[in-house]
Amino acid sequence: MVDASVVFSWVYPGQAFAETDQLLMEIEAGPVVVVPSLCFLEVANSLLATRRRKLITATERKATLTRLSNLNFIVDDETGCAAFRKTSELAEKYGLSVYDAAYLEAAIRRKLPLASRGHPLRAAAKRCGVKLRA
Repeated sequence: MVDASVVFSWVYPGQAFAETDQLLMEIEAGPVVVVPSLCFLEVANSLLATRRRKLITATERKATLTRLSNLNFIVDDETGCAAFRKTSELAEKYGLSVYDAAYLEAAIRRKLPLASRGHPLRAAAKRCGVKLRA
């Protein structure tokens, strides 16, 4: 399970770290990564905002979207159904946004490690016993 901060770090200069680069190399080699559908919206929006701030060109944005489209993602379709129950409870309990709690809920339910660059999400994952990556 990866969150949008990690996916964005794969494609935006200056956001990557050795750990996120390593994870990307693993995924490009064949393994799939699980994400809630929310992840695609968050990353696409971040790229659009980055473009609007003129930090990347339209061509770079399009190339980035194409590159991301070629990665092996599995979409967790149950994430949305949990929004009014478990996800909202996790968000309140750990002081997370509902968006961040969606990644945590899916990682817990699927028993998957979680890769995130967000400190609050990482702290909450640790408290829940979720193994961390990146």
